[in-house]
Amino acid sequence: MFNTPEDKLIWDVGHQAYVHKLITGRAARFHSNRLLHGISGFPVMEENNFDAFGTGHSSTSLSAILGMACAARYKGDHNRQHIAVIGDGAMTAGLAFEALNNIGFEQPDLLIILNDNNMSIDAGTGALQNYLTDLTSGQAYNQFKSQIKKLLSRNKDRAQWSIAAIRKIEKLIKTGLLASSNIFEALGIRYFGPVDGHNLHKLIKILEQLKHIPGPKIVHCVTQKGKGFAPAMLNKAEWHATGNSTN
Repeated sequence: MFNTPEDKLIWDVGHQAYVHKLITGRAARFHSNRLLHGISGFPVMEENNFDAFGTGHSSTSLSAILGMACAARYKGDHNRQHIAVIGDGAMTAGLAFEALNNIGFEQPDLLIILNDNNMSIDAGTGALQNYLTDLTSGQAYNQFKSQIKKLLSRNKDRAQWSIAAIRKIEKLIKTGLLASSNIFEALGIRYFGPVDGHNLHKLIKILEQLKHIPGPKIVHCVTQKGKGFAPAMLNKAEWHATGNSTN
């Protein structure tokens, strides 16, 4: 979907980028991951031109992608996509909130993919984690937003005088009812989700659509830690990082 490395894709916590490394020319050397003279366990700009930003632990992706998106805008480059993938654990850091604050103010064209699996190194805790859980389980906000979208899409085919009224209603809803019930919308970042992060067909369709929507967007993807690998699903904390083993 994205034309990397021309499009800038940043992974917030570096070791989440292992699959990214496998498909960007490092599969043959992947056995040397995190070993002396081997490839790094994190994205390294000097290692590969697909690594758009050198990072480790954590919560720096949003500030970095904001800087890149603003630089592209100042240069008049409006075709390049800017994407940051961040987990729910990394989203709790103060640096991430500082970035969200500046993203909402600057209004750059960028996409945030929030990978929410209720895990950091251990199970997620705290007020933000509870809020994300409420967003995931609460359907009222998303049902209301969906109904408004359907109403507007039907009425936009009517006379020009009604289009202006509908746009005004849309703005009032976005800045009032919707924003007050969603922290990201309140900060001026369009929220999409929650979506099933394991439903690739649906996820790809959403991301394709968002490529053409200007301004800052966030897709809230709900995933399962260790999806498809039984040991990791049974012991999520232990399988957060297993190290290297010859066994």
